[in-house]
Amino acid sequence: MGLRVETSNWPLPLGGQRFITPPRLRRLLARHPLSSGCYPLAMGFYPEAAGHQMRRLQPDDHLLIYCRSGKGWLETEDGRFEVAGGDLLLLPRTVSHAYGADGSDPWTIYWVHFDGSLSEDFLRLLGAQTLRRIGVQPRLLGDFEALLGLQRQGLNALPFIHAAHRLQAMLSSLAVLPARVSLKSGRVLDIEAVQAVMRAHLHGSLNLDELAAQFRLSRFHFAKTYRALTGHAPIQDFIQLKMALACRLLDRGDIEVRQVAEQLGYEDPYYFSRLFRKVVGMAPSHYRALHQG
Repeated sequence: MGLRVETSNWPLPLGGQRFITPPRLRRLLARHPLSSGCYPLAMGFYPEAAGHQMRRLQPDDHLLIYCRSGKGWLETEDGRFEVAGGDLLLLPRTVSHAYGADGSDPWTIYWVHFDGSLSEDFLRLLGAQTLRRIGVQPRLLGDFEALLGLQRQGLNALPFIHAAHRLQAMLSSLAVLPARVSLKSGRVLDIEAVQAVMRAHLHGSLNLDELAAQFRLSRFHFAKTYRALTGHAPIQDFIQLKMALACRLLDRGDIEVRQVAEQLGYEDPYYFSRLFRKVVGMAPSHYRALHQG
């Protein structure tokens, strides 16, 4: 593993920050069992970064850039993309790329270079999109600010191990952000809105045609778009939500399995039990018995 981190040598503006993990600590993070999976190599904050641009043809680490405001651009082998406030750039080491600030409305960005034996696994969690339009996320801004606080901690190993865990938590939290996509019709399919409809029907039934109709899409287009955003079939997620409610009801310990099935809209308690076992990994009666020790 090389110790050089390819960051821009662009002059920092007033209020800008740039911090590179010292080589000694980078070697420690790469070896330590609590940090070796994914750890930060360098991080920064560039406010209104006029003139900022970078080209990386053979990156040797992964890079995450979050545009807080302003505009910029990204070029990959898939083309050139405009970047705006609320956009997230995920640039794995396998993707040659160039990026920069807009000439008239330069972006304000947070960024972090990272590496580690699990870093590709974290990127897989986030999907294949190089540019994700996630909107302004206050929690993510706070995560970046917390990471940048590392430069005030001295060069003790413990804050750097903690920073590795902050980075891992930040990446996994991005994976569970509600996904949304703009359709050709100009409307937006928002997974949070779809799951709100699912939750409203947990005590009854809901099939794919009914779900698609709620969002004025064909059954095929709705299912394909939902799977592309989440990696799951919509009815699979609906059943998962129903079984999570079944667990909550069984956790109370004072309700029969047959009554739980009825509350979830299943007339056949045996069918409910088979579904529960498939999703949870044990029969509902065994699950309830866990709480009776």
